Amino acid sequence: MNLDWLEALRQIEREKGIDAETIIQALEAALLSAYKKNYTTEEEARVEVNRETGSIHVYAEVADAETGEVREEEVTPRNFGRIAAQTAKQVILQRIREAERDLMFDEYHEKAGDIVTGIVQQSDSRYTLVDLGKVEAILPVSEQMPGERYRHGTRIKVYIVEVRKSSKGPQIVVSRTHPGLLKRLFELEVPEIAEGYVEIKAVAREPGHRSKIAVVSHDRNVDPVGACVGARGSRVRMVVNELRGEKVDIIPWKEDPVEFVSNALSPAKVKEVRVYPDEELAEVVVPDSQLSLAIGKEGQNARLAAKLTGLRIDIRSESQLREEHEGFTAEAGEEGEAFPGDEYGEMEEGAEADSAAGDAEEEEADRLTPALEGEKAAPEAEEDRGDET
Repeated sequence: MNLDWLEALRQIEREKGIDAETIIQALEAALLSAYKKNYTTEEEARVEVNRETGSIHVYAEVADAETGEVREEEVTPRNFGRIAAQTAKQVILQRIREAERDLMFDEYHEKAGDIVTGIVQQSDSRYTLVDLGKVEAILPVSEQMPGERYRHGTRIKVYIVEVRKSSKGPQIVVSRTHPGLLKRLFELEVPEIAEGYVEIKAVAREPGHRSKIAVVSHDRNVDPVGACVGARGSRVRMVVNELRGEKVDIIPWKEDPVEFVSNALSPAKVKEVRVYPDEELAEVVVPDSQLSLAIGKEGQNARLAAKLTGLRIDIRSESQLREEHEGFTAEAGEEGEAFPGDEYGEMEEGAEADSAAGDAEEEEADRLTPALEGEKAAPEAEEDRGDET
């Protein structure tokens, strides 16, 4: 072996990005193993590759017959060049494969949490293989959208969930159901998000059916909802088309949890919200006509709002709240216990209604007072007459 193979090694370093010194060290270890295997010896040996000339030498510790002193001598076999050439080829190819796998792992490991475009290669009951160009990714059944079919050759966007190392290279797991996919799609379609003027604060998805995103603007001149919707709905339509018709609700994010919960239940109109942060609970009152809209089909709207806000949401209509109030009042009887809903339902309209009712009661009491006093006076007069008799 000479400078030719060393120069070839330098070229591999430049093209593949593999450190030549790493390959040489691996080659020395492999040659030492080959030497011990092909040449029976109990001596301590080492293999050295000259970094300047490319020559290979084997050294072993040999004891002097006269003095018994141990010294290192070169013991390179005459035909060791053939073994060295075969070993070098195997080591270099192996290192190239390992280095390519490591480089590919590093490349896609950095892309975890991002979206990539791939082409469907194969699909069965267990998973779908998606070609990402340099490597194939796995789309498990659990990460597939309900009802979505993946035909061979179809181009799709997927979200990289995880990148794992394996003996055959990086194993990439992708998703079509992850909330991050929806977020990244909006980042691609809405320049204001990419530039930092608009931020997506929260995402809630029921893949293939409906989603909600909460957005906020960091520029008073930019409407966050309008920016995401686009002219005549052009931007949100691109996202919906990529998600095969999944409906997307875009709502303004608010720091005040009461406002945020109210917005999250859109398109339903909310009358009152009371939030209990310690219990992570929000109690909501809606008009009777808005109850089914607030809950949604099979509870979908309420579930998405709960995911979006991170709170448990209890929705009641005004009539339900009134019935609970009446039921409690009947049970309380004359004990004068306060109805819990009274504390809950302190809103302006309720306060006005209570005030009006109170005024009416006072007027009625004023009107009845003379009559009551007259009734009270009549028995006293009869008593006086009885005493006289």
